[in-house]
Amino acid sequence: MIETTGIHKSFGKLKVLKGIDIKVSKGEVVTIVGPSGAGKTTLLQIIGTLMKQDEGFVRIADIDPSKLKEEKLATFRNKNIGFVFQFHHLLPEFTALENVYIPALIALKKKKEAASKARELLSYLGLSNRLQHKPAELSGGEQQRVAVARALINDPSVILADEPSGNLDSANKKELHELFFKLRDNFNQTFVIVTHDMELAEMSDRKIILADGLVINN
Repeated sequence: MIETTGIHKSFGKLKVLKGIDIKVSKGEVVTIVGPSGAGKTTLLQIIGTLMKQDEGFVRIADIDPSKLKEEKLATFRNKNIGFVFQFHHLLPEFTALENVYIPALIALKKKKEAASKARELLSYLGLSNRLQHKPAELSGGEQQRVAVARALINDPSVILADEPSGNLDSANKKELHELFFKLRDNFNQTFVIVTHDMELAEMSDRKIILADGLVINN
């Protein structure tokens, strides 16, 4: 599903990644852990095609994104990769329903079809009574579930999450963590999650530990 080979990344003279080789299989929930500055988020952004590596290769669903031109790369990202961030990044002027189906519209799906899929996802995530609420009217846990629904709308090959529960209280954190495994079990969804939360890391199928830009346990 995902494979990185010899990934290097520097910012000026600072070498952040020094040769990263990892593999993630379909249906795995994999966490990436390590101290601050280890390169976890940089690696996740490279896997998510949001940043280019200096050296090495990434393959997602048997595709090498580096060989795609910008427009095709954006289309590939939209259809194959779902993102969940710590601070939700929901658009404040749109409802929960609209926030979820916007990526489907970008993928050129018809609005009726996109809205129907968004309703199904939000209902599955226990938000059927919050469809018309804007982000400011939702709790932190509800906002993060909207973000998860948005990540799922285009049936991506993988969901990449960066500290997804870092801004949640303990009850909402536990609910979100359980949701990831429910999605894996019910839909064979693949997750790669950067986290400092060791409870989530221990729940995961596999823990990748980074330190000083290197994988020290995979």
